Amino acid sequence: MRGRIPDTFIDDLLTRVDIVDVIEQRVPLRKAGRDWTARCPFHDERSPSFTVSPAKQFYHCFGCGAHGSAIKFLMDYDRLEFVDAVEELATRVGLKVPYEGGGRREVREDSAELFELLEGAAAFYRRALAASPRAQAYFDGRGVDEATRARFGLGYAPDSWDGVLQALGRTPQRIALLDKAGMLAGGEGGKRYDRFRDRVMFPILDRRGRTIAFGGRVMGKEDGPKYLNSPETPLFHKGHELFGLWQVREANQKIARLLVVEGYMDVIALHQAGITQAVATLGTATTREHAELLFRNAADVYFCFDGDRAGRQAAWRAVESVLPRMRDGRQAWFLFLPEGEDPDSLVRQEGAAGFEQRLKAATPLSAFFFAEVGKESDLGSLEGKARLAARARPLIAQIPEGAFRDLMEGELERASGTRMPGAAGPAGAPLIARASAEARASRPPQRSLVRTAVALLVQNPALGATVEPPWTFAELRQPGVALLIELIALTRSRPSLTTGALLEHFGEREEAAALQKLAVMAFPGDGEALQAEFAGALAQLERQARLQRRDDLQRKLHETALSPAENDELRSLLAAGGR
Repeated sequence: MRGRIPDTFIDDLLTRVDIVDVIEQRVPLRKAGRDWTARCPFHDERSPSFTVSPAKQFYHCFGCGAHGSAIKFLMDYDRLEFVDAVEELATRVGLKVPYEGGGRREVREDSAELFELLEGAAAFYRRALAASPRAQAYFDGRGVDEATRARFGLGYAPDSWDGVLQALGRTPQRIALLDKAGMLAGGEGGKRYDRFRDRVMFPILDRRGRTIAFGGRVMGKEDGPKYLNSPETPLFHKGHELFGLWQVREANQKIARLLVVEGYMDVIALHQAGITQAVATLGTATTREHAELLFRNAADVYFCFDGDRAGRQAAWRAVESVLPRMRDGRQAWFLFLPEGEDPDSLVRQEGAAGFEQRLKAATPLSAFFFAEVGKESDLGSLEGKARLAARARPLIAQIPEGAFRDLMEGELERASGTRMPGAAGPAGAPLIARASAEARASRPPQRSLVRTAVALLVQNPALGATVEPPWTFAELRQPGVALLIELIALTRSRPSLTTGALLEHFGEREEAAALQKLAVMAFPGDGEALQAEFAGALAQLERQARLQRRDDLQRKLHETALSPAENDELRSLLAAGGR
């Protein structure tokens, strides 16, 4: 989705938005010279190491390394998706976000009307609940108090074919929007009627607290499905959403963990009991998008499933979705519930303390993984060990590189006696090699000419305008030269670029991490001194390019013959010497 919003709009947005104002609304800042400081909101610390630069429109924590633009701050602090963060900032400054091309996640021209209509439907259902003793009695019987009903916006869809249609579909255009929002169903002859009838209603909210869909549940043993969800719409894609996530964010300034349960009432019962980190998938298996959304909000995720065969199958599907998202620092556990019980019934029987004890006994992902892949494998035989390896290898290969993957590979080697393809040496070797690499990476970076020029340009994008083509150092065979040329071209073509906007441009590129480190590299001096250092670095690169060309021509001279033009060029380079 990032690519569907033009870069020029992102630049303009970040130029208009003051990052200090955005952050100060959430974190108390103190003036410190040209910048602002605070205790970092992303990790616990006693003294301030979090700095916000209004000149660069960029924040950085020297303690935990958090950094980025105003967009990145909203994504990390408010736990918004990229598009939602852009929309939030655009609203602040009165801009409308343009979208290029199509796409199922695209916010359409009529999105504002759809949001308004769905909020109207939610209000209609809340009023209907207040007027329905039967629906109120259902929630009373489930132990849902008034405060919890209000927190989740619970409602009731009357037993009528056209309740919502009559209340909100006053014109053909409104009826068409109701249909597009998934609120209507069709019968014979194309007649439209309310999709939800005689059900208690659960609004599904997006990451900004807006109603995007509904879930409806029957109150007894009526015909039809127990639960009915809105269909896929321009605003709602069930494989990307989690019921209750908005309420989790509202209840927790910092989300230490998330609990994934299966039903709306499970989420509501846990929240009411004080376990305010529960969410639910929406009648679908855990998807990779769910996994990324879960880990974006919390480093620790607990999956709660029934202990029967169906529950363990659902847990395994969650494992398959989670493994590609298991970067170092993330953890997942699996809690299997007694037969006939669910989180709703258990928390009412045992209270929050009892449920917490069950969570403490949950099975780590690694243990569940090897227990499942080892089923039907006789590890006392070579054939059984080979079967285990064959099942586990392609799944472990999906885990991002890091300590967790190394440990999983080591456990597979211990259990099966086989080594993952590409692994060198015993199980501990990958860890040793990685530790060595991390130690090297932790050393202060060398101030090479290319690194210096890139760092200065990242911190002062206006320097790009001082570099007139042609750039002969583009031919240098040195790491980082191609990136330097790209940065010069980018900053020349977009003169208003700030450090924050530049880093946002590279946000999904592999160079992003290196550029973020260079954005806080210390340089002595200011203004003219930095420009002089930048010009000096480029001059040295130009000299190196000439020496490289001289050496190339001399090598060619000894191997073949030079053309007349190359002979003239070589004589000129030799006459210039090291200049």
